[in-house]
Amino acid sequence: MKRIAAALLVKNGKLFIAKRPEGKTLAHYWEFPGGKQEEGETLQQTLQRELQEELGIETIVGDFFMQSIYDYDFGQVQINCFWVKLCDETAFVCSNEHEDTAWIDLNELKNYRFAPADVAIVKALEKIGKI
Repeated sequence: MKRIAAALLVKNGKLFIAKRPEGKTLAHYWEFPGGKQEEGETLQQTLQRELQEELGIETIVGDFFMQSIYDYDFGQVQINCFWVKLCDETAFVCSNEHEDTAWIDLNELKNYRFAPADVAIVKALEKIGKI
């Protein structure tokens, strides 16, 4: 099973999402940024490393939100979501890994096609109704 740490990155009441690029598994699906846990890392360390590598940002990993487990044809994925804030609220977030990115309101989640493992997270966010 792949253990993934994912960020619910919030700034000014908006949630950051990213679209997987052509050539990658699950291309053109939207996701919450993050990545695969490496040996010896906590999930929080994984998230900080991945956000630095992919988005060029320093972050503060906050509370755990939820876990989603999904069985893809290529294997099982466990996504662990955490609330995340930027260390510097004025930092520009620019992805070097994704096809597209967006800062969205919670009520806009339904307008995006999320990867199947992320759908449970989307539903949980919609249920709480605020970020």
